[in-house]
Amino acid sequence: MLKGGLVAGLGLALPSRAFAAEGIGDAAEMAGTVATPPPASSNAALAGSYPGAIASAPAAADGLTPYQRRVLDVAARQAQRVRGHLWRSDIVGVVDFAQPSSQPRLHFANLENGTMRSFLVAHGRGSDPAHSGWLQSFSNVPGSEATSRGAYLTAEWYKGKYGTSIRLLGLDHDNSMALPRAIVMHPAWYVDPSMVEKWGKLGRSEGCFAMSNTDFNEALWHLSGGRLLFADRIGQV
Repeated sequence: MLKGGLVAGLGLALPSRAFAAEGIGDAAEMAGTVATPPPASSNAALAGSYPGAIASAPAAADGLTPYQRRVLDVAARQAQRVRGHLWRSDIVGVVDFAQPSSQPRLHFANLENGTMRSFLVAHGRGSDPAHSGWLQSFSNVPGSEATSRGAYLTAEWYKGKYGTSIRLLGLDHDNSMALPRAIVMHPAWYVDPSMVEKWGKLGRSEGCFAMSNTDFNEALWHLSGGRLLFADRIGQV
């Protein structure tokens, strides 16, 4: 049994169709749109506000930027808030959806040594209908194809449309439908630096946390198995 009454083999007991992976629209829709930030009034952040740019390189404990310190602080506070559900709290994933998809906004915050590594991650098409490259809103509604904010418990691996993926269990009201909505972590071809170079943004998921094929192994080894993934706007209100 997982802490908090969650069954380790939960996915095996549920219909496989509940975990169908998502796709994206035609690559042609990537062109012709301008990346513009969302209105500041939409979906006030759970994690608070902190301006700053993201560094893609690993952050050293003795050379952190103010933004990186803010992310580590958010990771520590959220891990403390949901500690009763976690099996491991050494590394926390923090996704800053105040940043555009062209930036490495999924941060692996190591709470044991105070370092941070950052990766590209896609948001849901329902959160960015015009495909601007910026998340405009969150939603927990089934069928919305949107990203949900809040704390997620990473569960077991499974094989899906995009290969090995990680099931997620929503721990907050804002993401309580993560399991029935099949919101998971998985690799995807549309999350790649080449997409940013060509279109200035990534493709969109149907609400899942999609990473590049190259980076996803980092999630498999360092974020799965009862750790915390927290998603919100960190860099703006």
